[in-house]
Amino acid sequence: MWGPLALKIGYIVHDLADAAVARRVRMLQRGGAEVALAGFHRTAAAPASVAGVAPLALGRTADGKLAARALSVLAARRDHARIAAFLGPVDALVARNLEALAVASAVRRHLGSSRSGPLHAGRVPLTYEILDIHSLLLGAKGLPLRALEGRLGADVSQVITSSPAFVEHYLTPLSKVRAPVLLVENKLEAPPAALAPRPAGPPWRIGLFGALRDRRSVATLAAVAGASGGLAQIDLRGKPSPAIFADLPALADSLPDVTFGGPYSLPDDLPALYGGVHFTWCIDEYEAGANSEWLLPNRLYEGCAHGAVPIAREGTAVAARLADLGIGHVLGGEPGAALAAFLAAMTPERYAAMAAAVAATDAAAFVTSDAECAALVAAITGRPVAADTAEPARQEAA
Repeated sequence: MWGPLALKIGYIVHDLADAAVARRVRMLQRGGAEVALAGFHRTAAAPASVAGVAPLALGRTADGKLAARALSVLAARRDHARIAAFLGPVDALVARNLEALAVASAVRRHLGSSRSGPLHAGRVPLTYEILDIHSLLLGAKGLPLRALEGRLGADVSQVITSSPAFVEHYLTPLSKVRAPVLLVENKLEAPPAALAPRPAGPPWRIGLFGALRDRRSVATLAAVAGASGGLAQIDLRGKPSPAIFADLPALADSLPDVTFGGPYSLPDDLPALYGGVHFTWCIDEYEAGANSEWLLPNRLYEGCAHGAVPIAREGTAVAARLADLGIGHVLGGEPGAALAAFLAAMTPERYAAMAAAVAATDAAAFVTSDAECAALVAAITGRPVAADTAEPARQEAA
């Protein structure tokens, strides 16, 4: 029988500085778990605290430098006993991304339960989070990495992913990991306390916020704004990938009607951020034809929760979700030409109707509930949650 101790989850991540990691830690805490955290970092120094948790830093890695990242993973695997000692006895282990899974599979052998003392090897349940499908996992060239993923994930309890399209296009037909799949979308943690007043249009402001790694989208937006005669203005905010943009501030300064406002804080800056634009650019072409078609990005949920109208590209998971909800606009054909035509036909009355449809959508589509947090912790740890405190987790067949 479990005693009064809080559930404890060990969490190993690919980037301690990723805002999505902090959001997941808070979600686990909100669901009733204590979190012990270890991971790599892509900033100059590891953060001293992530959602109030002091992490164990496993070393610095960098976007795009896959060989160096592989060496960092091997070094961390060799340090498995120290990492396990830092995490301490846990009820479950979660690995975010493949490189974290490689570390977690070694660390797991040394972990015991926070409730019942040391366990035999492999007894602590391990959950694998796969929230982006890297191109190196796909096609014939991905066979070796998929085989490695299968070996590392041979006995994971479940897989967490954020979009049904990841299940349809990767987990079911290609991945060698065979485990139940739990869909946990990138929803906002809490509804905004108030919505900032949105400026009247035109000009029509389009926001591209978050991890800035999509050169093609920035080029498309800049070209449309530059040719619009002031009809369109583009706001860029977030952290540019240094592997993609050598100097995004300088690039933005050189482009008419494009501004780059730098990083922002979650969730405090979101009302002003999304309240300052009419549309959220929910298009990603960083890995067009694969991951970019399948993801449901954070800004879809953030923007809609704050009243901005989402723009998607046809044939993507985002477009399918917008069709389900009956909101937003989907661009067909070449995105630049389609966006220019869409804005040219936009009127204040039409925009008001589109914004009203977003505002009328059930907030549960964009915001995580306490019950969803409790259900996630229950799924990860195997501890049952009372029916009146949790919603059933959305499951997909693997």
